Amino acid sequence: MNRLVVVESPTKAQTIRSFLPDGDFHVEASMGHIRDLPASAEEIPSEYEDEDWARLGVKVTNGFEPLYVVPSKKKGVVRDLREALSDADVLYIATDEDREGESIGWHLLNVLEPEVPVRRMVFHEITQDAIRGALEDTRDLDMHLVEAQKTRRILDRLVGYSISPLLWRKIKPKLSAGRVQSVAVRLLVQQETERITFVPATYWDLEARLSKEEIGVDAEMTHLNGVRLAAGRDFDEDTGRLKEDLTEGEDVVLLNEEQATTLAEQLPEQTWRIADIKERTRTKSPYAPFITSTLQQEANRKLNLSSGRTMSVAQSLYENGYITYMRTDSTNLSSKAVEGARRTVTERYGGEYLSDKVRQYSSSESAQEAHEAIRPAGSDMKTKDELGLRGIEGALYDLIWKRTLATQMADAKVRYTNVYFDAEVDGSVARFRASGKKFDFPGFFRVLVEGSDDPEAALRDRERPLPSLEVGETSVGSTPDSASEDQGFRVRSVEPLGHETQPPSRYTEASLVETLEDEGIGRPSTYATIIDTIQDRGYVRKEGSSLVPTFTAFATNNLMEAQFKPLVDVNFTAQMEDVLDDIARGEKKPTPYLRDFYLGDDGVEPRVEEGLDEIDGREISSVSFPDQWGDYVVRVGRYGPYVEGTLNESTVTASLPDDLAPGEVTEEKLQSILEEANAGDRVLGIHPDADKPVLLKSGPYGPYIQLGDDEENDPKRVSLPPGVEPEDVDFELGLQIANLPRVLGEHPDTGSPIKANIGRYGPYVQHEGTFASLRDNDDVLTIEFERGLELIRAEEDANKPDRVLGPHPKTEEPVEVWNGRYGPYVKHDGTNASLKDDQSIDAVTMEEALDLLAEKGDSATQEVRS
Repeated sequence: MNRLVVVESPTKAQTIRSFLPDGDFHVEASMGHIRDLPASAEEIPSEYEDEDWARLGVKVTNGFEPLYVVPSKKKGVVRDLREALSDADVLYIATDEDREGESIGWHLLNVLEPEVPVRRMVFHEITQDAIRGALEDTRDLDMHLVEAQKTRRILDRLVGYSISPLLWRKIKPKLSAGRVQSVAVRLLVQQETERITFVPATYWDLEARLSKEEIGVDAEMTHLNGVRLAAGRDFDEDTGRLKEDLTEGEDVVLLNEEQATTLAEQLPEQTWRIADIKERTRTKSPYAPFITSTLQQEANRKLNLSSGRTMSVAQSLYENGYITYMRTDSTNLSSKAVEGARRTVTERYGGEYLSDKVRQYSSSESAQEAHEAIRPAGSDMKTKDELGLRGIEGALYDLIWKRTLATQMADAKVRYTNVYFDAEVDGSVARFRASGKKFDFPGFFRVLVEGSDDPEAALRDRERPLPSLEVGETSVGSTPDSASEDQGFRVRSVEPLGHETQPPSRYTEASLVETLEDEGIGRPSTYATIIDTIQDRGYVRKEGSSLVPTFTAFATNNLMEAQFKPLVDVNFTAQMEDVLDDIARGEKKPTPYLRDFYLGDDGVEPRVEEGLDEIDGREISSVSFPDQWGDYVVRVGRYGPYVEGTLNESTVTASLPDDLAPGEVTEEKLQSILEEANAGDRVLGIHPDADKPVLLKSGPYGPYIQLGDDEENDPKRVSLPPGVEPEDVDFELGLQIANLPRVLGEHPDTGSPIKANIGRYGPYVQHEGTFASLRDNDDVLTIEFERGLELIRAEEDANKPDRVLGPHPKTEEPVEVWNGRYGPYVKHDGTNASLKDDQSIDAVTMEEALDLLAEKGDSATQEVRS
């Protein structure tokens, strides 16, 4: 019997192939979905081109029936699958076990139309036991899951394809709306708005440095005469004053700099006394095993991985058989996994580190079809070193391994100690508090330090030790005297500390994912895509780990809140997810919901039509904060954000820098930008050779030198070099800039000139078609030939592949290996595919490169690999 097994990717196919019984199994990859809604007008079949609904790809007047098409890049895959199916006696659909995988399987059946028996095999880990078990325990396709995925896809299409054109008309081209992405943008905008309106407050406290038995102790002042010192939480974010329910002097003490400084000078000379010591022991239990969202959060915090990168690495680990399925809402662990984890804990750390009973964690009510948490595959619970995993794959696996073992380990017992010191000065009593922390039993923390050179030392590093101290003990003075320190503690120093309250922190990928999950918005498997999309569309840029919303995000959110308030409402969006869950369980029909959502009285379609007629694009694209920015208004236009305001009784505008965050804008900054942009032309002198004026001007992209008047046809313009301010420019400097490009000399190999110039992206040197940007310490006006040649040769070397593996087996075009900005990758005929973390430029083979290219969608390679 010839049996065909279809999975999503070549890597998964290769791994599964090794676990199938010898003989008559043939494994093929569908390369993800083989059909979808039309992505462009070119994909719409000719018989539907004139239909009103064709652009949407959804027949809204016929039960919201989707129009599915096979994209051109998947036609070869479909042909190969049909050919493989023609020799098969039975077809196994072995796609992932979630809604997306079920949908891929359903599309396969609809396109391939098999005439042989079809069996759905499901598994959440790729091990021999799991694959063999799935072959014996097959089922039919779950059409409820298919309907849920289909409904989600239609909802996303209705929102995106209906509202996006409204954004293009009213704000600027190439914007997009999305059912979940628009809510994510709103969260970011709301946080940035809080930062803009935030009013900082200043307060002071003191920090003391004490010691005993050569152990340093840090203590912070908490009270003065029994009244606690004001802290950041006591101030109103909108006014910078104490909150209305607090009375200064009665509820809190608000120290100023002078008072804090005086106390700091006097306190070291006083006698300090330990007034109280309080101890408490807390039991800490391990976190639940990873689900998709918590893995993304932890990988972002611990490994600095983006959500997208985390899922890519996790996908590789899963498809190679190292971890269970990585798109899951469930915290459940199988009995086999629990037994393996408990056995490993006992073997590695001893029975005292094992929890008294098996721990299981309850999942959220919305947990979907992938019924187990993310954990190491199988039951052996091997470490990354035992599996030979390296690099980022090893690091991510290590997080998963540690979290899984921790779930079955004993609670940690942590003793917290607070020591309270009193010191009297000028009739007032200042109280300080020192805090200590010590493990009475480390419990599950022991596995978290696994891999350290000295695990016991790593555990001690997590403690805050205190020396032996007793109530009533007094200070012995501040002069070094080891003998006297035996009778008491020493006050080393007291420092006044000034604090300014801080605005709410911007979201990071980890905190945004956490918020989306807490609010029930979207599903963990979609978060990575959402974060990538809002960056690609210009709604967000990353600044370090922070997600910074742009002015475009503010304008788009203005329109969404004004015209589609429910769509960006957190509760409404969460309720939509509940509806999809109900459909997945077979408890709700999709068509009535879709009809009300899109065509109802307050549905998407009528709201879009109303918006096209009534929304004022100029008004909706405006962002203003009168209390913070005065009368200046930022607007988002077709070419980006600009500020509008009054100068010399005239309304003027100026473009804003792309990297200016809304939360960093001040009235003074906007005024400065307007003044600089509208300063008028300054004639520096007359060019001695061209007999034309050399002008200093300011434009949308900053100040520049112009040779000739505006009346001339296309006068020469050159931006000021980096670091040169308009006030620095005199005639001599202006002449140097106007004379660019400079010829540095002739290239020794070609005889062609090497030139230095300033372009749109800054200063550079050029030789024929090679351009090399100048470094920070290079000056375009003074750079010499040798340095220019060095930069050109470095750029020419960078434009050569690190290795050529050979001709492609189908196209005969070269398959190359490059070391790029984001890491090494293989390249063929315009397709780039990143190397895996355990692959290197020097060692990657042609076979491995072809696998990578096939996974990336290179059609020629897919034909070869099929």
